[in-house]
Amino acid sequence: MEKLTVRASGSYDVVIGDGLLPDAVSYLSPIIRNGAVTIVSDDKVYPLYGDALKRRLAANGNKAYSFVFPNGERSKNADVYIRLLNFLAESAMSRADTVVALGGGVVGDMAGFAAATYMRGIKVVQMPTSLLAAVDSSVGGKTGIDLKAGKNLAGVFYQPSLVLCDYRTFDTLDPAEFTGGMAEVIKHGILAGGELRELLYGPIKPNLEKIIRLNVQIKRDVVEADEREAGARKLLNLGHTIGHAVETLSSYALSHGQSVAIGTCLTARICAKQGVCSQAVADEVIKLFTLHGLPTETMYSAKEIADTARLDKKRKTELITWVWIEDLGRCVLKDIPMDDYEHLISLGLQQDNKGKAS
Repeated sequence: MEKLTVRASGSYDVVIGDGLLPDAVSYLSPIIRNGAVTIVSDDKVYPLYGDALKRRLAANGNKAYSFVFPNGERSKNADVYIRLLNFLAESAMSRADTVVALGGGVVGDMAGFAAATYMRGIKVVQMPTSLLAAVDSSVGGKTGIDLKAGKNLAGVFYQPSLVLCDYRTFDTLDPAEFTGGMAEVIKHGILAGGELRELLYGPIKPNLEKIIRLNVQIKRDVVEADEREAGARKLLNLGHTIGHAVETLSSYALSHGQSVAIGTCLTARICAKQGVCSQAVADEVIKLFTLHGLPTETMYSAKEIADTARLDKKRKTELITWVWIEDLGRCVLKDIPMDDYEHLISLGLQQDNKGKAS
């Protein structure tokens, strides 16, 4: 078992281990005390783990409720969010009570946003059951929902009271979901280099606890330095500007992980063509995503991607902040004029006759 502490606007522990869920109440007790708990989950995860957790909470003397919504990004919308707020109110949840997010990134974002805004803020515990949520979205306090115009356009920064990651739950993930989570792991490996980068070339599951810990350490250090994304935390958006655009264009048929993989690979090609990194660096980035079964190209045009990216949160008037790859372990931020954006994306889309980035 591993335990790390995040010291942001509130301090909290991230506990990582194999088989933690059966003993979850002992970790939750110092936070929930004798208060009520609402478990927020989706209809794929809740049948696996939710009822058992609810029974354990009731046996501990806590009033326990559950709010379950359909699995998938399409549920991360204003309608489900308002239904969740109404459910919390109808359950007479108070400021002393706690929301538990049991699921992947969508569940964590939704539950976190509801907890942050219900009664101007009640406690939330993140219990990630997917690799993507464990290494990325459960840590750092980003919460939010999607609007019709794009991803995560409504939300707040709101730190959890605890992150409890039982990675045995990953055994029940569809293989594609685990693969999607690897996109964020690879992203952190590109940003940080070092040991995590090396681990990406070996078997993942035997090293899962170490890999999760390294990812959480990377994110913790960035969040502690820049909680509200005024500077260095923007580096964690590597691949996300293009990625969010293609994810939106696909109406979420592409997963978040697939979209980040595409966005990062296009970014690597652009950086190589602009002389920001060597072709060898770009090739290694693409190799890492290919090695783990993730896509490296998109069917969407530069114009479609650029037009969609105009609604990205990282845009500042006519500039958009982009993460450029200089080397594995060294990335930088650069503001790009929106007028140049379509042309740059086109560089990432250009292929030679062999189908390899030229």
